[in-house]
Amino acid sequence: MIIVTRPSITDDELDRIRERVESLGLRTHVSRGENRTIIGCIGDEGRLENLPLLGMPGVEAVHPVMRPYKLASREFSASRTRIPLADVELGGPAVAIIAGPCSVEGEEMVLRTARAVREAGAHAFRGGAFKPRTSPYSFQGMESEGLEILSRARAESGLPIVTEVMDTRQIEKVAGHADILQIGARNMQNFALLTEVGRVHRPVLLKRGMSATVKDLLLAAEYVMKQGNMKVILCERGIRTFETATRNTFDVAAIPVLKKETHLPVIADPSHAGGIRDLVAPLSFAAVAAGADGLMVEVHPNPEEALSDGDQSLDFDQFRSLMKDLKRFAEAAGRTLGTGHED
Repeated sequence: MIIVTRPSITDDELDRIRERVESLGLRTHVSRGENRTIIGCIGDEGRLENLPLLGMPGVEAVHPVMRPYKLASREFSASRTRIPLADVELGGPAVAIIAGPCSVEGEEMVLRTARAVREAGAHAFRGGAFKPRTSPYSFQGMESEGLEILSRARAESGLPIVTEVMDTRQIEKVAGHADILQIGARNMQNFALLTEVGRVHRPVLLKRGMSATVKDLLLAAEYVMKQGNMKVILCERGIRTFETATRNTFDVAAIPVLKKETHLPVIADPSHAGGIRDLVAPLSFAAVAAGADGLMVEVHPNPEEALSDGDQSLDFDQFRSLMKDLKRFAEAAGRTLGTGHED
């Protein structure tokens, strides 16, 4: 249930409403917008049935939230969630670009890539220190050493770091080096992991599972948000279907659906969606046209030598070309690739 307050509500009135709701055993979450403040009520809403909320000073309206995901629902927030990311806000007017290699393969390679993507206009650097691989014999990442390398890349480039956490036992260590914790597609419904990252004060980038519905994705986000971490980024990265021409099937329709259903920022991963280097640009354009708040693109100095996902990685020249072309698509969609906090 959400309580919509009057524009003139005072802090004392707001506190009294929250205290009354919480006295019945529910939790409250306050979302402040430009014109309205919304109080979300979390818990057994049946306890509120006999509470005369509309008669309380400062209350304008009361609405039930029928969706199974409460905190993630669009109604629950007075404004869209924005997450600072270098010199843009993810979820704001600018399309944010997260770029870097699939996995950390060495310090020189990572530093070169961080410098290159920064110069091309990227707003964050991605790289996997821990890599979940289908085969146990494939390269699994540099682990702790990889985290140290990512920290050095941040210090040199100034870009915030996005890297994956795969296990609850890794969270503290990864959070000590990363600015954004990524939950990969394979772990989207690892509820113990979602719960624990929800207790960490780091934004969480949540990738859609290979066979997950939009509802499944939003309920996974709810696990994180229920612990108090409201900074969740949703990522459409393609789903597994009967089609074999691409690595995954890019569900571009999921982007506007998510933008309608939730206040959380939505990005796309065109690299994993297509699995082929030549598809990265057209899928990126489609994602921006559909309303994506950002993109996560794999970039490697020598894709043919990459230890993972080389077929879908762009080299530096290809990434620079993509960024130039993206500017036109962003402008056509009423967005920018700018470097400021545009209002």
